[in-house]
Amino acid sequence: MKRSARFVTIVPLIGIGYIVYEYAHPPWSAMRIAGLVIMIPALVLLTVSRIQLGNSFSLSPQATQLVTHGIYSRIRNPIYVFGILVFTGLFLFLEQPYLLLLIVPVLILQVSRARAEARVLEEHFGEQYKQYKATTWF
Repeated sequence: MKRSARFVTIVPLIGIGYIVYEYAHPPWSAMRIAGLVIMIPALVLLTVSRIQLGNSFSLSPQATQLVTHGIYSRIRNPIYVFGILVFTGLFLFLEQPYLLLLIVPVLILQVSRARAEARVLEEHFGEQYKQYKATTWF
């Protein structure tokens, strides 16, 4: 895995782990528990998605390889999906539900970015990408 991919995989894990550690004190409300229930599996799946993406990771849309295995066999953009869920869980864990409003612009950016990536992949992989797209969600 490229250094940049390792960086964006490991640093968020450390940061979120630190935040959870710092705020893991009583009282444990239903909102905090729900936040952890959402955040922990999403963080695991986000990490697995980044690992499965391997050297195809890039900050800008590029068509190096069409990744269709693992989580990518069901979801075209699992990093975006699970990233949103991690933030949702984190905001609930921190008992700051008003921060969920920040997810709206992030969702707009993620959908825009996913469309740009889809254009690049379709141009490069053509029919293979269209078939993949037809069998996966987002």
